[in-house]
Amino acid sequence: MKAKARLGQNFLVDRQATGRIVAALGDIEGRAVVEIGPGRGAITGALSARAGRVLAIELDRELAEGLRGQFPPDHVTVVEQDVLAFDFQAACAQFSPSLTGGRLRVVGNLPYYITSPILLKLAASHAALDLAVLMVQREVADRIVAPAGSRDYGLLSVTMQMYGPVEKLFTLPPSAFSPPPEVHSTVFRWRFAPRFDELGVPERDFLRFVRAAFAQKRKTLVNNLRAAGIAPGAAAAALPAAAISPQARAEAVPLEALAALWRSLRAADALPS
Repeated sequence: MKAKARLGQNFLVDRQATGRIVAALGDIEGRAVVEIGPGRGAITGALSARAGRVLAIELDRELAEGLRGQFPPDHVTVVEQDVLAFDFQAACAQFSPSLTGGRLRVVGNLPYYITSPILLKLAASHAALDLAVLMVQREVADRIVAPAGSRDYGLLSVTMQMYGPVEKLFTLPPSAFSPPPEVHSTVFRWRFAPRFDELGVPERDFLRFVRAAFAQKRKTLVNNLRAAGIAPGAAAAALPAAAISPQARAEAVPLEALAALWRSLRAADALPS
């Protein structure tokens, strides 16, 4: 079946990579695994031999029909749906109790054109998820795992890492796919363990604060916060409590220090409503 460019379809054909991806999920015997974008079923086949149940979310009708004919429905459930509309919480409630319990594990080769929305969807569904092994464009993976002070550290880094630790596993060349994309792809693992309670910050308000902090890359943190409605004097006064330099840009500030700054600003009643 010919790949559809409009859906960002690049099918994995490297069997060794398929095995490494499934192995990165850990022990999935008796567990429910959600696969995002199964395509022609390369990863699905390896999952079906090991997982208790596979939920394969496929938007393409032709591919979904092919998967239904390829795998037994009592073990692989093909869901013809946009993953952004998929209810992970409902799937966890439906399938996990009948297996070994616990949260869902997720695997997928994410289409490049909707990578960020899918990652945010998974973050929003974290209560139903245990871990995810995902393949994305190499440059995106570099940003996801970047530490503070590095060239790639930014809003995506902080957002992802606030929902749990991330680690790069391996990178694949274009030749691992059919048709080959124009970029390299990196597989990374994301363990869902949100840090909001640990760091004493509310999820929604803190992420809004982080978006403001990283709004303009060339501006200092204080200037970005001023543009978001926080008085420069209040921001400057709160920096010492978070051990942040007055001239620091957000890209140099670890997420723990950003959380400390938010707490200091809240204590001073300096955050905009």
